[in-house]
Amino acid sequence: MRRATLVWMGTIFALVVGCSHAPSKSALKTAINNYYSVRNECVWPNPVKFPVQENASDNTQGYDALTDAGLLTRKAEQEKRLFAGSKQVNIYDLSAKGHSTWTPDSANPGYGNFCFGHRDVKTVDNFTVGEQNGITTAFVSYHYDLTGVPDWAKSAEMQTAFPNVKADLSGSRSATANLAKTTNGWQAKPAS
Repeated sequence: MRRATLVWMGTIFALVVGCSHAPSKSALKTAINNYYSVRNECVWPNPVKFPVQENASDNTQGYDALTDAGLLTRKAEQEKRLFAGSKQVNIYDLSAKGHSTWTPDSANPGYGNFCFGHRDVKTVDNFTVGEQNGITTAFVSYHYDLTGVPDWAKSAEMQTAFPNVKADLSGSRSATANLAKTTNGWQAKPAS
């Protein structure tokens, strides 16, 4: 009887010690939300620079949707060619409204993007704790919605021109994140 009690107490002790290092879902959710609070979803995968000149015969659906939303201006011009005559081009540039909506890229002066919200974690579905190079890590699966979405991003024209906008606004989405335990709590690591 005494041996069974010791085994039982040992099991309880092991569970308590083992669980004391496990993060709470709330702590993981906060870490991911902190990471994304300053990282927005944007219409283009990479920053762009304006003004942009496009052939009028090319697919300009994205630029045209941004123009219709009032974020860009469009000016049609004839581009003269030495031997082939001329061709119609559109020159797109930021409008006054576009300047106030534009998110500059701090790493590339003059470049930027139109961003339309950031992730807001709704649920942490599951996680696995591990260790990498002596640092406690967590691999987290979660569901999120976008928050702070401006009206211009919600238009059907914008969502047709930019399928990523439509996908991001289609409701709750799932994703994964890698986190590391630091002296300041759990921190999300940049996606690779």
